[in-house]
Order: sequence, then C-alpha cells, then structure tokens
Amino acid sequence: MLDFTRQSASLLLIDDEPRVLDEVAMALLATDYTCRTCSNADAAMELARQETPDLIVSDIDLGGVSGLELCERLRSIPGLAETPIIFLSGAQIPDVVRRAHAAGGTYYLRKPFDSQVLLELVDKALWFPHLTANQVRPHPVW
Repeated sequence: MLDFTRQSASLLLIDDEPRVLDEVAMALLATDYTCRTCSNADAAMELARQETPDLIVSDIDLGGVSGLELCERLRSIPGLAETPIIFLSGAQIPDVVRRAHAAGGTYYLRKPFDSQVLLELVDKALWFPHLTANQVRPHPVW
C-alpha cells in the first residue's frame, strides 16, 4: 500500500499577486503541505527544474507570460510531464477552462477561491495518478 501523506507532497505556487500567493500558501501550509512560491514564470521554471514539485498551482495571468504557456513549458521538463497543474485564476478569457485543459492543466478554480475547494482539488490531483496506476485492470476476454 502506498504511504502518501500531505507532509510528503511538495507544491509549487505561482502568482504575480503577492496577496493571492500568500493566501494560497497559507491555506495549503495549514494542512502540512510543503510549499515553494514564485511570482513569475522564469523563477517557476528554474525552481521546477531544481526541485521537482508533486503539484503546481498557477495563475493564468502572470504579467507577461501566460500561465497556459508556462504550463506547456513545464510539461517539457523531464519528470514534470505528468505533474498535476491546477490553474487558480480570475482571468476573463473566453473558453478559459477548455484552454486550461488543452494546455495540460488538471483543474481550474476561479478567483476569489474557497480554500476548502482548493484543498479538495489538490488532494484529488495528488491522489488521482496513484489510484489509476494501481487500478486492477480486467483481463481481456479470449
């Protein structure tokens, strides 16, 4: 059985608004996740290369580089292709949820956010790969 506790999960949080970054970090740190924060795409790419996170929470509007573009760039880093990415954004972009998923996002949550909903999405995103990897698959019928 897998021993997957919140203490073992490392999260990378990316937002160019310090207040929002603090709110997200406080909500997740209160539940014993380890959180690293970045306020721009370049810093996030560098940190993701150095310390492979278990999950990423990113804004879409990062003041220059789109979080959607960042997501695609993060997916190219070895070890991050399958890392869950949750978009947390107030972006008023047409079809934003579809575009977030197309870029490789796992979930999308609109700002202002409910910290309980964020925590639930983080928990689900972290557990989902473990559940599907350990699923019992039926044998083919001959």
